[in-house]
Amino acid sequence: MKAKLESLKALFDAEIKKVSSPTDLDELEIKFLGRKAGELTAVLRGLKNLPEDQRKEIGNFANQLRGEIENAITEIRNQLSGSQKIDRFFDLTLPGTELPNGHLHLMTKAIREITEIFERIGFNRVRYPEVEWDWYAFEALNMPGDHPARDEWETFFIDDKEIGPKGKRLLTPHTSSGQVREMERKELPIRMTNISKCYRRQSDISHAPMFHQFEGLMIDTDVTIAHLKGVLDYFAKQFFGPNRTARIRPYHFQFTEPSFEVDISCGLCEGKGCRMCKSGWLEIGGAGMVHPNVLKAGKIDPKKYSGFAFGWGVERCYLMKPGLSIPDIRELYQSDLRFLKQF
Repeated sequence: MKAKLESLKALFDAEIKKVSSPTDLDELEIKFLGRKAGELTAVLRGLKNLPEDQRKEIGNFANQLRGEIENAITEIRNQLSGSQKIDRFFDLTLPGTELPNGHLHLMTKAIREITEIFERIGFNRVRYPEVEWDWYAFEALNMPGDHPARDEWETFFIDDKEIGPKGKRLLTPHTSSGQVREMERKELPIRMTNISKCYRRQSDISHAPMFHQFEGLMIDTDVTIAHLKGVLDYFAKQFFGPNRTARIRPYHFQFTEPSFEVDISCGLCEGKGCRMCKSGWLEIGGAGMVHPNVLKAGKIDPKKYSGFAFGWGVERCYLMKPGLSIPDIRELYQSDLRFLKQF
């Protein structure tokens, strides 16, 4: 057995001198130390069959040989690795790889642009809770208990029953809930924009369960519909450009009287009708003169003060921007970098 081990040592010493690549070294390691067919491994497994008086001596010699082979293989592997690094050109003065730079999301850009447009004419941006009371979202806005918007299939309610004097909690379905909150501050005149997330049970190419809305509110003495039309025309020209057409249609909202819906000509089809707009126009929101009952809910005398309000979807407005071609509003929130990198 000892003679066989000495023969293996001589064979290993001869073959390791022929190694010229990592592949050769791997094959040599498997040949002598491989778990299944390694020649030295086979000898070590056979130690149990030796007489007890030989087992210790031969075992020590075999383990010593194994250590010598492992050390020799490690040394040659380091030499081969070192030679490869020396042969490879590397210029330490070259600049490193630049990390990718992110950018603002489309909605963040839109919100900042809308904020700046209204700040130029004296409107200050405010923020109010996304988790709102039924009182501010509906009751104070002149919406009776049986109004369709208060149905659980339209609004995300948090509570099943009223939990206080202001009713149930809910995820605010519109930024109009900030109107009475702003009136309660008793700082007249009011010129505010409230931009926030809103939540409704709707999902299609022009609706999303979570969306952004911006609310405008102006309350002062002698405010008329002419002031409202002036502000709407100003925003349309600033945000969409002089070539886009806006229109106002009579409508009904519980919290304004008279009320209007505001449309903008579709930028995808230039008013011809497409999958997004269906008729050449896209509704971007509502507007109107603040209802006297809403002023009363905010502790403001409707005989002395008047005002107007408007609420538009940020996503819808942005989809109508010149130069954009986004056919589905839900694409804005899919986190697809191939889509987002375009903007």
